[in-house]
Amino acid sequence: MKKIMAVALLAGMSSVSFADQDVGCGVGTILWAGQSGLVPKVLAATTNGTLGNQTFGISTGTLGCQQNGAITSRVRLTMYTGSNIEKLARDMSVGQGESLNVLADLMGVPEQDKPVFFQAARDNFGKIFAPANQTAGQVLDALNAVMAEDAQLAGYIKA
Repeated sequence: MKKIMAVALLAGMSSVSFADQDVGCGVGTILWAGQSGLVPKVLAATTNGTLGNQTFGISTGTLGCQQNGAITSRVRLTMYTGSNIEKLARDMSVGQGESLNVLADLMGVPEQDKPVFFQAARDNFGKIFAPANQTAGQVLDALNAVMAEDAQLAGYIKA
């Protein structure tokens, strides 16, 4: 009986056609499907990251994952941001930290420009993590807008 239920659950999960671009695919995407707002997205991203089930989902085409398609820089950024949004908020508020450094790396910011990136994130924390910015995509859009205002950082914007 347990095997039948497991197969039925997996078959049902394979019907989810697209994962949320902010949180990726996995069990968290399934559990919090249809819910909106910062808390469900953070919970979905955390569940996806904690359980490490995206590899299984991608391999089998289940859990809201797709087996085809290209990995884009924006998707990687969004997945990272969604999975680490609390750490990024903390790091940006002080202008330093491991998660902020990783974000800079994912955005292609070289070592010599990281101090400018960190300072811009700190100085514009209120814009980047404004109350209206509840998803990883919105946070990244706000960060890109901040970077666009700085000639040194504008070249690292990921669309």
